Parts: sequence; structure tokens; C-alpha cells
Amino acid sequence: MTITPQACRAARALLGWSMRDLAKESTISLGAIQRLESGGAAPRRDTMRKILEAFSSHGVRVVDDASYTGAVLRTTTRDSGF
Repeated sequence: MTITPQACRAARALLGWSMRDLAKESTISLGAIQRLESGGAAPRRDTMRKILEAFSSHGVRVVDDASYTGAVLRTTTRDSGF
């Protein structure tokens, strides 16, 4: 799976993370995060894996398909609201 700059920013926003927070959680350099989010360079496979794992471990799933790019926050319980 790939991660677009927009999806990366959306996922960080859901968690309230700065780029520095993502770098720490994913063990990726801040420069690599900046390059990804600026669209300056496509991340390497291992870099993407670490970023996606960092988001996933905090309940965020990155979505990137033909019709939608973004991030979804997963919750552990579901309230019917009725």
C-alpha cells in the first residue's frame, strides 16, 4: 500500500500529531516525513510500512483507492445512538 501526502496529513490530524510526533512513533527521520508530505519524493517501501504501522497501532487506517484518499479513525466500541 502507498500513502499519499494528503492521507499522511489527514492521519496525523486525526491523532493530533505533528510531523515530529510521527517521526518519533514511526522511527523515521523528520526529513523523510517532510519529503513525503511535500510530495518531494515517494517513500521507500520500508518507510511506508513503518509509517502505516505507527498510524495503525494508534487506531488510524490510511485509505488510498481509486475513489478516496484519506484516513479513518477506528474505535473499539460502537454506540448505536438510539
